[in-house]
Amino acid sequence: MRRPRVLAISGSDPSGGAGAQADIKTFAAFGCYGMAAITALTVQNTRGVRSVITVEPDVVAAQVDAIFEDVAVDAVKIGMLGRVETARAVAASLRRAGAHNVVVDPVLAASHGAPLAEAGLAAAILAELAPLAALLTPNLAEAASLTGTAPAGGEAEMGAQARALVAAGARAVLVKGGHLDGDPVDLLWTEGAAALFRGRRIETRNTHGTGCALSSAIACCVAQGMSSAGAVERAKRWLEGALLAGAGARIGGGSGPPDHLWNILPA
Repeated sequence: MRRPRVLAISGSDPSGGAGAQADIKTFAAFGCYGMAAITALTVQNTRGVRSVITVEPDVVAAQVDAIFEDVAVDAVKIGMLGRVETARAVAASLRRAGAHNVVVDPVLAASHGAPLAEAGLAAAILAELAPLAALLTPNLAEAASLTGTAPAGGEAEMGAQARALVAAGARAVLVKGGHLDGDPVDLLWTEGAAALFRGRRIETRNTHGTGCALSSAIACCVAQGMSSAGAVERAKRWLEGALLAGAGARIGGGSGPPDHLWNILPA
């Protein structure tokens, strides 16, 4: 039996906490064979992002085309794109390939707050990639940008935004409520109904790249044949374990990552 093969289309984080580096580590944690098409080079560490150099859209598309011409891809995770033309080029490549199990994490800013997208990217993601998405995974700020509404303050607003994004073409939407007050709650809208996933707040400064890790974990679970709801539940349990395992680590002087490999390697 072969391992599920998962392709990340995302930026590079040299500190290893987010982007393609986090994606590959997450794929390994779930027993998947990981691949990555790089959309941008970031200059960053645990303290913040210093600069971003985007890869030309045709080069990003060529990377994606090359993988699909050679490898049977079981799932795709899309993260940072940076440019409108990159979103369009990636969408065209995925349509040519007939890609399935596409999980889109619409990255617009780093967890430190630094912008990672040019103007118009949210609209391009909505128009080009949402119709290809088996699951769209925006956080509160991203869901607001994609829908042109104020950030949700609770479950009712999260549900309204999720329904709007499904109406735009995504088959399912997970609005992540980690920045709400109290314990975090995420809302999944799929098959005409909402499901809530409640968690507990882990006291740790090491939260860099958690959105990347969660969407990558979901992509792995979908590649393994799980439903959207089952994939979200399993991925969230894994991420909680990663946050707990990495809470005491000191990787650099700022916000480090969770421990992506907590379930397969000793601390």
